[in-house]
Amino acid sequence: MGETTRTRMTAAERSAQVLEAAVEAFAESGYAATKTDEIARRAGVSQPYVIRLFGTKLQLFLACLHEVCSRIETVFRNAEIAPDSDTAEALRALGIGYETFLAERELPLVLLHGAAASADPAIGEHMRERFGRIYRLVGELTGADTEQSRRFVATGMLLTIMTAMQVAGTDAISLPWATEILDDIAAATEPC
Repeated sequence: MGETTRTRMTAAERSAQVLEAAVEAFAESGYAATKTDEIARRAGVSQPYVIRLFGTKLQLFLACLHEVCSRIETVFRNAEIAPDSDTAEALRALGIGYETFLAERELPLVLLHGAAASADPAIGEHMRERFGRIYRLVGELTGADTEQSRRFVATGMLLTIMTAMQVAGTDAISLPWATEILDDIAAATEPC
């Protein structure tokens, strides 16, 4: 008979596990309706342990928003932009990267819940700061001017909302109005 050894998780691994459970719970129920005991249950830890790790539900939600916005920034920074790309080509590369983010279903939902909960001063401050960083990053990485950056971000938010409604992305419900919008976006981003 072999002995089974149990490997204990490090504090960092346990924290990451709780954060992942929180992203899932907040994506499903939003900030106000999500309870820390539900997050604890999903993570397989006690509710006091969740509080010990993150302090408050607000701090945990802000950590989730940080994770979401950092993921967008990482996707953009890792976009395959050729050194000789013009702005349109660079924006297309960022758009392809954003599709990766949208496919991570919970993350766009948490982003939308963060925007919706921005009346809370702490959440609003965090969302405004991070959204502004993402907006500025688009221009920095692509050379886009204000109008190009605004259009890119606006299209990204439209796709985020459509993905949340399940009319864009994988397993999308096909509706004529959504298809019209998606076809128009595709045509606008095709190389000339």
